Amino acid sequence: MKALVVYCHPRQGCFNEAVRETVVGKLQAYGAEIRVSDLYKRNFHPVLSCHELDIYLNATRNTEPVAQDVGDLRWCDTLIFIYPTWWYGLPAMLKGWLDRVLVPEVAFLMPDADNKDIRPGLTHIKRLGVFTTCGASRWLTFFVGAPGKRTLFRGIGLLCAKPLKKAFAAHYLMDSSTPESRKAHLDRVAKTMDRFLS
Repeated sequence: MKALVVYCHPRQGCFNEAVRETVVGKLQAYGAEIRVSDLYKRNFHPVLSCHELDIYLNATRNTEPVAQDVGDLRWCDTLIFIYPTWWYGLPAMLKGWLDRVLVPEVAFLMPDADNKDIRPGLTHIKRLGVFTTCGASRWLTFFVGAPGKRTLFRGIGLLCAKPLKKAFAAHYLMDSSTPESRKAHLDRVAKTMDRFLS
């Protein structure tokens, strides 16, 4: 197993970091090869530039600005995202990673003479995990539509292998969390990873 963990949180020592350590610990125990991409620590630039938009459809050039990230994405067969849910969606840093890295001929194949629609380009990815924290309640998050989760599981998930094994765990009401709720969530993350890796 080759696991890419895309981690997105600006603050060191936060609860998301504890989630990341739990996930990585389970991957290590399973014997997986692991690459962790800490977007804030790397100072990843999330803004898609005019130049990148100009070369977006050029499959020989569109990966140049994000070659490291594209290399990691092509290398892995397991893709895991760990991030806080802000305004029910993905942090701008993570959304920018998707915008810049999931380019044509990497994440998807463009329509051509034989195909009227885009086709999956991430069929080497057999497992997709999402671990997040939410300030809102579960009910309110789902009432709004959980757009962050939907982007990853439906948007990216459609581009991956079939069947695709998925894992999800969220700590809702994070702003009023307690040591007990956080411990219970880390236990849930560990159990979710056990099922995910089995």
